[in-house]
Amino acid sequence: MSALASAGGDGASDRAYDILRSQHQPLAALFSPRSVAVIGASDRPGSVGRGVLWNLISHPFGGTVYPVNPKRASVLGIRAYATVAEVPEPVDLAVIATPAATVPALIEACAAAGVKGVIVLSAGFREIGAEGIALEARIRDGLRRSGMRLVGPNCLGLMNPRTGLNATFAGTVARPGHVGFLSQSGAICTAVLDWSLQENVGFSAFVSMGSMLDVDWGDLITYLGDDPDTHSIVIYMESIGDPRSFLSAAREVALTKPIVVIKAGRTAEAAQAAASHTGALTGSDAVLDAAFRRCGVLRVDSIADLFDLAEVLSKQRRRPLGPRLTILTNAGGPGVIATDALVRHGGTLARLPEATLTALDAVLPQHWSRANPIDILGDADPERYGRAIRLALENPNSDGLLVVLTPQAMTDPTATAERLVALAATTTKPLLASWMGGRDVEPGERLLNAAGIATYRYPDAAVRLFDAMWRYSDNLRALYETPALVPAMEPAATTDAAVAAGADEPHVDRRRVEELLAAVQAEGRTLLNEWEAKQVLAAYGIPTVPTHMALSAEAASAAAEAMGYPVVVKLLSAELTHKSDVGGVQLNLPDGEAVARAYRTMESAIVGRHGASAFGGVTVQPMLDLTGTYELIVGSSIDPQFGPVILFGTGGLLVEVFQDSAVALPPLNTTLARRLMERTRIYGALQGVRGRPPVDLAALERLLVRLSRLVLEHPSILELDINPLRVAPGGGDGALVALDARVLLQASSGASCFTPRPAIRPYPSAYVRDWRLPGGSAVTLRPIRPEDEPLVVAFHRTLSEQSVYFRYFHLMTLGHRIAHERLTRICFTDYDREMALVAERAGEHGAAAELLGVGRLSRIHDENAAEFAMLIADPWQRQGLGTALLGLLLEIGRQEGLERISAEILHENRGMQHVCRKLGFQLRPTAECVHAEISLLEPAAALPERAGAPSPAGAAARPAADPPA
Repeated sequence: MSALASAGGDGASDRAYDILRSQHQPLAALFSPRSVAVIGASDRPGSVGRGVLWNLISHPFGGTVYPVNPKRASVLGIRAYATVAEVPEPVDLAVIATPAATVPALIEACAAAGVKGVIVLSAGFREIGAEGIALEARIRDGLRRSGMRLVGPNCLGLMNPRTGLNATFAGTVARPGHVGFLSQSGAICTAVLDWSLQENVGFSAFVSMGSMLDVDWGDLITYLGDDPDTHSIVIYMESIGDPRSFLSAAREVALTKPIVVIKAGRTAEAAQAAASHTGALTGSDAVLDAAFRRCGVLRVDSIADLFDLAEVLSKQRRRPLGPRLTILTNAGGPGVIATDALVRHGGTLARLPEATLTALDAVLPQHWSRANPIDILGDADPERYGRAIRLALENPNSDGLLVVLTPQAMTDPTATAERLVALAATTTKPLLASWMGGRDVEPGERLLNAAGIATYRYPDAAVRLFDAMWRYSDNLRALYETPALVPAMEPAATTDAAVAAGADEPHVDRRRVEELLAAVQAEGRTLLNEWEAKQVLAAYGIPTVPTHMALSAEAASAAAEAMGYPVVVKLLSAELTHKSDVGGVQLNLPDGEAVARAYRTMESAIVGRHGASAFGGVTVQPMLDLTGTYELIVGSSIDPQFGPVILFGTGGLLVEVFQDSAVALPPLNTTLARRLMERTRIYGALQGVRGRPPVDLAALERLLVRLSRLVLEHPSILELDINPLRVAPGGGDGALVALDARVLLQASSGASCFTPRPAIRPYPSAYVRDWRLPGGSAVTLRPIRPEDEPLVVAFHRTLSEQSVYFRYFHLMTLGHRIAHERLTRICFTDYDREMALVAERAGEHGAAAELLGVGRLSRIHDENAAEFAMLIADPWQRQGLGTALLGLLLEIGRQEGLERISAEILHENRGMQHVCRKLGFQLRPTAECVHAEISLLEPAAALPERAGAPSPAGAAARPAADPPA
């Protein structure tokens, strides 16, 4: 039993495999219009209205242009129309070049006339303040009612160089090519356009985004990702807009097309200037870097690098797997320069193993460098170059090779280039070349460029490119590190009885934390005291130092006596956060008298300086021996754009001085947690230094995963700090313990109670359901997870040729169906864009679990609708599983706010047609197939009793929050 989500059946048209989806182009009216109306067209020289009209009529694009101006009978000799409604044919695209105050009414007129897309060139909106924001609100209302899409306002317009469309007021038109260029700055657009004409760079699309009132980065990245003529995407960004839209689109498209971004606003001053320019929040630069890494986007710092990288990455299919570079040169100086640049940018010199050294000794002169850089001396001819390059490429410790040539007496740049081109076909490693010089090396450079080998005149520039390439590869690998459902040491309660009883995972007491936080907010507080904060951590299995509250000097002494000396006494306060700054920490107290004295001294000082409400007693804790241990900080905060952010770094009293920390977006898994730690200097020490054993890095990873889960499951947490987190080398019990903690909650009401949602959607555990086969076997219907790939491979091995044909409309080989690249894109799904479900049956008597079926909802771009696809393994067909799986997909569609779901089914696939009809789909036969569609705006059809409607996992308990996905 199977249905196909789109017509046609080969791998290219299967929506679960076809990443380009070239048949679905919701922004086609903007880029390929058949008719364009220029509202505000003018004869006046130098006006925007004249400029855009002239560009449209002087660059044929296969459509008709209509000037709209109520005061003119004609513009530039072309008949003009008073309103867009008077244009004699339907208008695909309207370009508005009138004052800002007139735009909302014009948008209403365009909507009434059925215009599909609008470009608003006018300025004077959010960038001028409240008046402009009000105008934008009116425009947004008009768009919402019509479904029309809008680029701008405050933009230059857009070009489609492949068709000749120039809907801008720029002075020139871009050359056709394969780079999609997007920019928030019109001035940057014109500068890049001028530069591209000199450098012979061509574009598949050239878009000035403006204020992104409607069409945003996500929309255009999706469009260019679908466009087969776009090979790479370059972006000039001032603000990110909707982070989830950007990350979702970039994460999907970056798998097949490089996305390179230059983001203005790294410094505080530049960020303020960018905010003033676009009228939008810019967010933290470090958090933005973390977001780019998480979605596979490469960030650069110069416009030259922007286009160099886009061009090279789109041509160069060989990508370095790491930062280790081999440098081969016929001169020592350039090798030294290249080495400096490599190390400065984070790369490393590849180590030459003994076997490689021996092999090089046999083909090189006695006085070669015997190290990396490999200096083959100034008299190197093409033969020596060829032999050395071949051996350097065979080095297993190297991720790439840079070949440097300086023109000397024995040098033949062209013949050497020919050798390098020939050897390039024998390796999977990236090759870079620096043919230094001028006229003498140009023929060789042309050969290298024609072969797709990146060539630079200077070796430091080539190294900078290699650094960017391996960082890009590293970012792409991060795309496949979607977090697992729960850490391996915290298995979920899997039995129906346990779930029904409200059992949670071991080490996690979510309900306890909810009750504690609610009690604090009920008291009108936002700051937890230390004891409360540690209770929150302990509920999620984060080790804390034993902490006892004491509300009197006598109680403090008694707690210390029971604990054993020496002890630490700390201020307990719901108002003061930094205890050390106010004398709220007393260390190494040897006896009860010292403890009581510390209590009274602290009480007197705090009450005297800050008032009685600032003193809530003390906590008594054992004095731990910190000799030889590390003090770390881990925590979370809320970024105004990206939502929760996780922090890791060097902690202690001097945390602000060392400034050694890194941030990441939750949800995390252990791999992502390790990557976060690797970006700090303290990580080198944690691996073991000067004879010290390494710390338990796996335990640190699990702690970060738990912290990630904690902040996602409790969005009322505004800030959380564990500082210091004591980590002892060697691991074991007590090696990892939180000595202090601080938790700040958001206000329970008022404007400050809003916090942005997480930028990356967590695993949608609310859609997990229990179901039973007719024979009673338990089946779990749940969203797919990255670690399901082996199960999907096994699932495909069970399918008959008929099931494969029904699903894909032709016979697809098993090797094609289980290819890692294909299954990676299926299992590592973006839950905002697609919702794939699996039906999993637990293995019996120690056998592995198996998948019985797979279903998928794929959102249709720019429509509030989706297409479904489903495939049930042959042994489990005709047992109600298809009905249950599709029923859950319909339920999810309603929960996600979709309006309709459809599919295309082969005429002979009567089983799938029967299931669709039973669940309320309307079936419409066509010549090729049967079109099935259901409106989700109507009440859900009741499932037949035999179908066994899936029941929520843990129906008697509150649904668990979305854990990492």
